[in-house]
Amino acid sequence: MCLIVFTWQPGDAHPLVLAGNRDEFHARPTAPLSAWREHPGVHAGRDLEAGGTWLGIGPQQRIAALTNIRRPGQPPARRSRGDLVAGFLTGTESIDDYLQRVMDRLDEYAGFNLLLGDGQRLCYLHSAAAAPHYLSAGTYGLSNAGLDTPWPKLVKARQGLEALGSQPHALLDMLADPAQAPEHALPDTGVGLATERLLSSVFITGASYGTRASTVVIVDAAGRREMIERSFGPLGSALGEVHLQSV
Repeated sequence: MCLIVFTWQPGDAHPLVLAGNRDEFHARPTAPLSAWREHPGVHAGRDLEAGGTWLGIGPQQRIAALTNIRRPGQPPARRSRGDLVAGFLTGTESIDDYLQRVMDRLDEYAGFNLLLGDGQRLCYLHSAAAAPHYLSAGTYGLSNAGLDTPWPKLVKARQGLEALGSQPHALLDMLADPAQAPEHALPDTGVGLATERLLSSVFITGASYGTRASTVVIVDAAGRREMIERSFGPLGSALGEVHLQSV
């Protein structure tokens, strides 16, 4: 994914509310949100090229999500970053044990931000950090830099989440915002002005690259989870919506 905003409030009526957009080349084959039959209890979309995923939920209140770190020129990786999400969702290890294994093989992946939760704790790992960080209560955002790096679209989406709370369809509409940031507010990540402008909107509309999925996950105090995903094709064309409840 390229944009995730989330509220983590343990003990609240909705301890976790997460909204995010996955941005990717439209030519990359993808399966929409569904149950993974070979892994009971796992619900996620799937990257059909490498087999992993960008966001999903699993048994024992597991949730995992990932964004790439934008770093032009980084060498090709040996493994897909989507494996990091799929491995946690389909496994049984604790967050601590799983992250220890991830830390032992960081050099196999290109830069990433990884978010893992088990219903009791929510942990964030930046691939260049010395250690993972367990998050305290609050509202956070991730794009293609570090946690809460104030890129315009991240700030806008985080403010939208704070205003909308746990209204799933309102959050999906917020994720559909195509407005690009003004030039003076754009970050400089080494991809050139035209690309920075294209990537600056919450929802990216492009013929070859753009937002492929918008997803909202809402967890209530009893552990019930609601997950809604809208899928998109080139130029933002709608492809469908999947709605899962009490999963």
